[in-house]
Amino acid sequence: MFDEIGRIARDVAHAGGWLPPWAVSLLALTAAVALALLVHRLLFRAMSRLVRDQDLFWRSLVARTSGPVRLGVITFALSIASELAPLSAGERSVLRHILLVGFIGLLGWGTLTALHIWTTIYLRRFKLDSQDNLLARKHVTQTRILRRVAGTLIITITVGAAMMTFSGVRQYGVSLLASAGAAGLVAGLALQPLLKNIFAGIQLAMTQPIRLDDAVIVEGEWGNVEEITSTYVVVRLWDLRRMVLPLTYFLEKPFQNWTRDSSALIGAVMIYLDYSVPVEEMRAKLEEVATSSPNWDGKVVALQVTDFRDSVMEVRMLISASDASRAFNLRCEVRETMIAWLQAEHPYALPRRRAEIAGLPRKAFWQGEREHERQAAE
Repeated sequence: MFDEIGRIARDVAHAGGWLPPWAVSLLALTAAVALALLVHRLLFRAMSRLVRDQDLFWRSLVARTSGPVRLGVITFALSIASELAPLSAGERSVLRHILLVGFIGLLGWGTLTALHIWTTIYLRRFKLDSQDNLLARKHVTQTRILRRVAGTLIITITVGAAMMTFSGVRQYGVSLLASAGAAGLVAGLALQPLLKNIFAGIQLAMTQPIRLDDAVIVEGEWGNVEEITSTYVVVRLWDLRRMVLPLTYFLEKPFQNWTRDSSALIGAVMIYLDYSVPVEEMRAKLEEVATSSPNWDGKVVALQVTDFRDSVMEVRMLISASDASRAFNLRCEVRETMIAWLQAEHPYALPRRRAEIAGLPRKAFWQGEREHERQAAE
């Protein structure tokens, strides 16, 4: 087909003599690009119809590969048309250079697309919305961080390879490497933040002190890890605010990770009551509350008297849940239910300040009160 386009253009130019060579070349290159776009459009429509009834993965796969395929088809068409068009040696050299840069860009773009497809296929086996999602969070976090690092390296290599095709840039790069010394030191200092974050991302992916959806306490705030990029981490706080922290924060500063080894948590509820509270009845009521709650995972429920103070005693209630949000809701539920039960059934057990006079007859007590009132009136 490209041979036909070139033959027709040459026949028209030689037969009529009214088209200059540059116009014939422009016509051939334009026809090649138009034909390439037409072929891509027909191919893309056919593939879209083929995966129309498939799941979201196949539809997104076709959509994501549309751009690289279009660039590849245009590059291939222009490479054939450049051999058929009546170009001068200089014009042919410039066009080949442009095609070489386009081919390098196509390789980089195709590699990024293949990397995205591979990670998507790999992560399809893991579900973050499952109840026990520790393994899924581990693999998703590791894969996403490594994908961003690999993507940065691919883009850097692609841009570097494209720039090295230009003689001026190539000579500058050789002279820069030869000088090493001060230029290398300046470049190293300039790239220090970027390199620091890249290595921090690799270390986070390997050691995984945090993972996606981990419940953490950072800077005195409680939240969940929402996003991990190649340079920063986004923590979604309990009130829907977002805290953005650099990657190096989680390698250099202490923080709490409530779901490091397991998403299950034990929640503690502290309450201060009078010494007269019936502990056994309270323990039975706590077990009843936990059993009837959908947030309890059926593992831990306990009530203990953990401290004595001047006028109250400290009672600690422990209940477990499958994740941090359920543990928080269960703790609130235990507080509300237990205080309502104490108010209704055992109000005397609530904290109160009191004074007791023991050993004084009732009659003498009231006589003392009247005498005190009479003196106060005088």
